[in-house]
Amino acid sequence: MSIRHKLDISAYFVVGPENTKGRPVGPMIRDAVDAGFTCVQIRSKTASARQLIELTGQAAEVIAQAGKSGIVALLVNDRLDVVLAAKKQGIHVDGIHVGQSDIPVDVCREYLGPDAIVGLSARTHELFEYIKNADVSLIDYFGAGPLHETKTKPDSGLDVDGKRITRSIADITTLAQLSSIPVVVGGGVKLADIPGLAQTGVDGFFVVSAISQADDPGHEAANLVKTWNRHKR
Repeated sequence: MSIRHKLDISAYFVVGPENTKGRPVGPMIRDAVDAGFTCVQIRSKTASARQLIELTGQAAEVIAQAGKSGIVALLVNDRLDVVLAAKKQGIHVDGIHVGQSDIPVDVCREYLGPDAIVGLSARTHELFEYIKNADVSLIDYFGAGPLHETKTKPDSGLDVDGKRITRSIADITTLAQLSSIPVVVGGGVKLADIPGLAQTGVDGFFVVSAISQADDPGHEAANLVKTWNRHKR
């Protein structure tokens, strides 16, 4: 069975070299995977294609060394070219996450095949109508948010008028009820947010700086996972 059919997005770490205070990405991913994170996404707006391929390779190696290939999903943000090049080099990468203005999901699915994971950022504008009516036949989960404003993605939550929208716990609860596929929520998520998020019915949370900016990334990652598991309804 492919990882697509047993996808676990409960604890989802998004990371790139610009997020880590100059520290290497690989050990941070190792800390997250060892702590029980179930999904890793390589995301960078500054790294070159070659750097992204190399980072994806490092992440795949870390996951393999932990004995979790086929258990922990490894995705790349936005860059279909990087996913295809990594696969061509024999790197175990499970799929892609795209936004509404990135490469269309049907193109991703066509090139990556039926076993790949394709995640999509839910539209900020008219979010609830979109979630209710979107064609989800080609995608595996929605990413939604932001819960708070976040420096790691300054354009997160901007609607078509340029206004910033953040999502309340009530919004997220509604979102979970409306969506016919799994939903993962992030955007400035910290440990204190996890108990409330875990009660909304969404399938998981994603974080960047909660781990990548921490003095002890492994300790923070473990606390996030334990807190989610303790409060998940």
